Amino acid sequence: MSVMPELILASASPRRRELLSQIGVEFTCRPVDIDETPLPDEPPRAYVERLALEKARACQQLNPGTVVLGSDTSVVVDGCILGKPVDEADAVRMLMLLSGRQHQVMTAVALVDDQRQCVETVITDVAFVELDEARCRAYWRTGEPCDKAGAYGIQGLGAVLVRGIEGSYSAVVGLPLMQTAALLQQFDIPIWQQSIIIKNS
Repeated sequence: MSVMPELILASASPRRRELLSQIGVEFTCRPVDIDETPLPDEPPRAYVERLALEKARACQQLNPGTVVLGSDTSVVVDGCILGKPVDEADAVRMLMLLSGRQHQVMTAVALVDDQRQCVETVITDVAFVELDEARCRAYWRTGEPCDKAGAYGIQGLGAVLVRGIEGSYSAVVGLPLMQTAALLQQFDIPIWQQSIIIKNS
């Protein structure tokens, strides 16, 4: 009987932990720190794919014999990547840029083991309601935008800013579950386990 390989999530994101747990996957969290600075003229899709792979590779090198999942999510408008806001003014700038229009959320998922690596990117279109500066500042004061790409969280208070989406909701949250499940299957990681054990180390 073959032994199921250990899965490691190379992320400290509570949202990714919740999403993996949602589909019944057993895993360990071991975040890694990498340089997330975009390369000169790097397209947004190439950027999220590179970061997802770099996170997975860096963690897998420290944990040989395991399967590592790395992921990265970016909010993209007018071909520009919106990262996490550095302060209130930056968050207001981002939110006003998204106001009343459509943008893209790109999430890349990478799986790496000792011999293989696979990466898949899911792009979701998100449409925002019209915003004014006062509403943006009020949202900032909730504390939610601080650690969110594009300065909003669709799964939280920021849901009221979203007029609609076309694509994967879970990808906007941080992990496209359908595509992630398919990748896990390729690496012999089962989903829908009855007993879920999440370890931190």
